[in-house]
Amino acid sequence: MSRDKASTMDADLQKVFGKPVLELYEAAADYDASPALARALELRSFLALTEEQVARVRDRVHAEMDPDRNMGELSADKLRFDAQWLDAALKARDGYRAALGELLRTMPPPAQQARPVRTAQLWATATLPPSAAPAPQRAGAARARRL
Repeated sequence: MSRDKASTMDADLQKVFGKPVLELYEAAADYDASPALARALELRSFLALTEEQVARVRDRVHAEMDPDRNMGELSADKLRFDAQWLDAALKARDGYRAALGELLRTMPPPAQQARPVRTAQLWATATLPPSAAPAPQRAGAARARRL
């Protein structure tokens, strides 16, 4: 996961959950962490990774277009490919931002979120005395003869 990489929605996560992102990842590791927190952090990790991809392509295009760069090194094919790559990364980023934003808007407040309840399953075993045990159906019954 991209815990140590910042995302554009970290402030929103902190506002909703009331803790910095790194603390949220630690809280999500607990057995009683809310499913909403786990989903939010998963989306946040995807978003951070996608935003890193967007930045890499942007930086690559900026380096290619540097005014001090030799014009003979420019390649329309490379720039076209980078434009397609950037378009795909931006669409992915927008999708993750929308999904995370929707999750944060529609989930119940953290105080009202259902948490898994740990219950102990108790098993009771008892043996009945032989006389109290029900007899199998038709046990010992003689078959009636047909004439």
